[in-house]
Amino acid sequence: MVHLHKQQNFWFFLLLCVAVAIVYATKTGDVSFQQNYKVVWGNRHVFFLQHGREVQLSIDKTSGAGFRSKLDYASGFFQMRIKIPTKDSRGVVTAFYLTSRVYKDMGEKHDEIDFEFLGNNGEPHMLQTNIFANDEGGREQRHSLWFDPTINFHSYGILWNQHQIVFYVDEIPIRVFKNKSKVGVSFPWREMHVTGSIWNGEPWASNGKRIDWNQAPFTAHFQGFKIHACETQNTNKFLCYSPYLWWNDHKHWQLNPLQQKAYQYVTKKHLVYDYCSDRGQLHKECQINS
Repeated sequence: MVHLHKQQNFWFFLLLCVAVAIVYATKTGDVSFQQNYKVVWGNRHVFFLQHGREVQLSIDKTSGAGFRSKLDYASGFFQMRIKIPTKDSRGVVTAFYLTSRVYKDMGEKHDEIDFEFLGNNGEPHMLQTNIFANDEGGREQRHSLWFDPTINFHSYGILWNQHQIVFYVDEIPIRVFKNKSKVGVSFPWREMHVTGSIWNGEPWASNGKRIDWNQAPFTAHFQGFKIHACETQNTNKFLCYSPYLWWNDHKHWQLNPLQQKAYQYVTKKHLVYDYCSDRGQLHKECQINS
């Protein structure tokens, strides 16, 4: 009976994943890298494949590499397909995130929404997410992944509107951060650009161990450069909060019942670190009921 129960749970979760994936299938697409992005550092470590529809970033002892979107955005659904480095990649961080421009000399503060893959030597593969709002960070969560992200491409997405931020892995929500600014919790509101990178995160990302450069170069691959978002270059930022943009529609103010079940399953089975359990007294949102 126990085996049958586990089998039923597996098939339920599988069907749930398929159902959620169908919801977003029509919202994905593919364009070339050059249409929406540009390389910003480590040019010699960037290689274009599949006629610009795939980009390889590499890191060795001399440099890593990174790219960013040409435009800034104030809301949207940002998704990319990523395959992270193989081998013993402890200390190597592959990142996909949104970040605002920072003008420290003008007193400007910083917003950021992060996916960070923490390199390691085999399983479990750890995915860290973090949120900075008004220069306030320290909101890390870590999830173990239920697949090997070094073998095949998987999709990683961020839904960002004025009601919530949702992190998705293969269209499955793994983290939700609600807008509770009315009760004094900082929430990202500055326009941000999209960034992908591979960089040296030792010793922070490797539990004090050093990168084994004998394994270099380490390579990460990115696909899916279409952006569903409201750009702010020629638009009043507040128009980006319009409910006529699909990611701002009322149904995206919270998870639907299928997404909620998937989210609860992943939280129970794969959440291995939550800042609220560790430093909850420092963050007001940890003390507020959802």
